[in-house]
Amino acid sequence: MGERLHKVLANAGFGSRRQIEQWIREGRIRINDRLAQLGDHVGEDDRIKIDGRPVSEKRLRPQQKHHVIMYNKPEGEIVSRHDERGRKSVFDRLPPLENGRWIAVGRLDLNSAGLLVFTTHGELANRLMHPSRLIEREYAVRVHGHVSDDQLEQLVHGVELEDGFARFEEIVDSGGEGSNHWYHVVIMEGRKREVRRLWEAIGVQVNRLKRVRFGPLFLNSAVKAGQWRSLSREELRELSELTEIPRDQFAEYAATEWRGKGRRASDKSRRG
Repeated sequence: MGERLHKVLANAGFGSRRQIEQWIREGRIRINDRLAQLGDHVGEDDRIKIDGRPVSEKRLRPQQKHHVIMYNKPEGEIVSRHDERGRKSVFDRLPPLENGRWIAVGRLDLNSAGLLVFTTHGELANRLMHPSRLIEREYAVRVHGHVSDDQLEQLVHGVELEDGFARFEEIVDSGGEGSNHWYHVVIMEGRKREVRRLWEAIGVQVNRLKRVRFGPLFLNSAVKAGQWRSLSREELRELSELTEIPRDQFAEYAATEWRGKGRRASDKSRRG
């Protein structure tokens, strides 16, 4: 019977399961020259095409080890490989891969900065993004204007947004000067612009937003804006425990290996 199509392509590093399912809905994937359907299974003899391009057997073979890195996204970069407006992409900064493809674990909008996790392991990306996992995301937020205790309490108790109820798990006052004030907030979901929309719901403008933590992974000063590094042995162990994916599926590097500044690839074919 084979395995489900979206799982096979996710494990090959084409994207998260959710992303692959969207491609199927959009008619971008074919199996043996017919349009793929949600729930389809594929076997070794099936031929898969994405956007008309065949997927090679080599690409579909399971990787021996998968990579996981963290990247410090600057403001002004998009989390997308293709952009009609020619804006800078985070994928231009990532190290090239001999095999597989970088998958972004969640997104940050153009004007947000901070921690992004990338992996070649589709199932890891799927589990880290799935709402049922309730994985904490922590942000440093600078807002303009005075925020009352009642407003902060409202954000913790929750407000109704256009796509449903939302709230901060925690808000910590981090100080500030003049009309600008910093807070650290924790949220359990990854809905589009959710942090900004929560503040806007109480009439407060966000003028800086930086993700500083995703689950057990912290962004510190060792990774400057536009730089990336592989995860430490301890970080990989924590991810393994959190997602229930065996530790031996991940490549491991010494502290001095696979760390670098992002580079601007002039040849887009070099992107992972």
